[in-house]
Amino acid sequence: MTIQFNIPTNLTLLRIALIPLLTVVFYLPWQYSNFACTLIFLLAGFTDWLDGYLARKLKLETPFGAFLDPVADKLMVAFILVLIVQQQASPYLAIPAAIIIGREITIASLREWMAEIGQRAKVKVSQLGKWKTSAQMLAIGMLLYRDDLFGLPINLIGYGLLYIAAVLTLWSMISYLSAALAVIEEE
Repeated sequence: MTIQFNIPTNLTLLRIALIPLLTVVFYLPWQYSNFACTLIFLLAGFTDWLDGYLARKLKLETPFGAFLDPVADKLMVAFILVLIVQQQASPYLAIPAAIIIGREITIASLREWMAEIGQRAKVKVSQLGKWKTSAQMLAIGMLLYRDDLFGLPINLIGYGLLYIAAVLTLWSMISYLSAALAVIEEE
């Protein structure tokens, strides 16, 4: 099987390449590093939307792209959450971050196992998963930015959204595990 590198796949690879760039900028002793990190994160989010749009629109969907896209998303989320927790060391931040990272590992493994037994469709992305992702991305963007904006406590709002994302994360994980349990009981 040949891996096809097309525009959507290259955008996904760019998203992965943005992780070390974001890390370097995150640790720069520069007063605008949080703003720059937020912009890099927004660029990564845009490439996530754009690669999916182009893959569907131009009929460039490939098995490698379908594999790589969620890997890039999970790497970005896990890596940034670790950076944020390290910077704002607090159990109030570490707990929801650990829930989110743990869920991502669990569901990725579950999907791989379900694919092996020919039941991948039983654990496909749900609407609940999309809500979780939206809350998670907004939270991460705000936690990266941190500074108040127009009188709004952005970091505090980011905390709240991270807890909402953690609750949605647990809810969606239970939903996926229940679907997998039903398959196990059938066999």
